[in-house]
Amino acid sequence: MSERPRVTLTDMKRFLDCFNRHDVDGIMAFFSDDGVYETPRGPDVVGKRLEGKAPIRAYFAKMFQRVPDTHFGDDTHWISADGERGVSEWTLSGTNPDGSRMRMRGCDHFRFRGDKIVLKDSYLKAVQEGVWHGETRKAAE
Repeated sequence: MSERPRVTLTDMKRFLDCFNRHDVDGIMAFFSDDGVYETPRGPDVVGKRLEGKAPIRAYFAKMFQRVPDTHFGDDTHWISADGERGVSEWTLSGTNPDGSRMRMRGCDHFRFRGDKIVLKDSYLKAVQEGVWHGETRKAAE
């Protein structure tokens, strides 16, 4: 009996490399046909839930169009012992449409089926001024 294909740490690095090349076809090759992407921002507690390859593809294509110098660096990846879950940490940088620079730490929580991504759930830490847990402070503090 042959062993079922599994996602490897090399695969996770190759997946992130597709983002840095803005290779939407390459990104989509890692997703299962019924894959789900939960965006870091959106109208729901999960951000925005995109189901299936077509809406996920459209989302990433638009992201690269809006921020043409999108780059993910300083990355680290883990896979659970059973091969069904993984985590990637990274720093996202780029230039927003208004010309301002962005730099954010983030991570993706993954669920895998064999060698395909069935869920990519993204989280970001944005540098901004504002209120955190009732405390007003500036980003530099």
